[in-house]
Amino acid sequence: PKDYKEAVKWYRIAAEQGNAKAQNDLGVMYYKGLGAPKDYKEAVKWYRIAVAQGYVEAQYNLGVMYAKGLGAPKDYKEAVKWYRLAAEQGNAKAQNDLGMMYAKGLGTPKDYKEAVKWYRIAAEQGYVEAQYNLGLMYVSGQGALQDYISAHMWWNIAGSKGDKSSIKNRKLVEKKMSKLQIKKAKRLARNWKPAHVVLFDALGR
Repeated sequence: PKDYKEAVKWYRIAAEQGNAKAQNDLGVMYYKGLGAPKDYKEAVKWYRIAVAQGYVEAQYNLGVMYAKGLGAPKDYKEAVKWYRLAAEQGNAKAQNDLGMMYAKGLGTPKDYKEAVKWYRIAAEQGYVEAQYNLGLMYVSGQGALQDYISAHMWWNIAGSKGDKSSIKNRKLVEKKMSKLQIKKAKRLARNWKPAHVVLFDALGR
């Protein structure tokens, strides 16, 4: 059995010695209430300390806290700021969530093209939720030209990783496609390989 209290003890020792990963992980334990009572303010405190050292995962986690209003006042602009910082350094979860903020117009003006851009970057890294979201944009023609082949391809890729919503949507979109289009989409999905995309490093270069 996992000993969360023991984990928290060691995370705290490392965190207090300045280890950014431990600081972030300690925040996660407070966020989830593992080995310590659930405490969103304490989670935010440790995420902030890790963020001060440029720790990318903590930037994303801090964005989530602002987006949900947990341990900090709900502030979509602040969430977008932290999502963007993490997204530009290659964090796929942050890229996907930044895409969602653009798609919904939360903390930033609604911009479907920008949403597609960030969904695509996360999808290319193999992030299933972004692959699903990108498929939706292609089917609706929001932020990109309507493209059933691309939608099918992305849902096929996400579906192969067990995403049930993508499998369901892929079957639905097939009804609007020719056999030739389906064949092409399947070939594209087979040949696809994930790629890690980093737009800027921690120094913004």
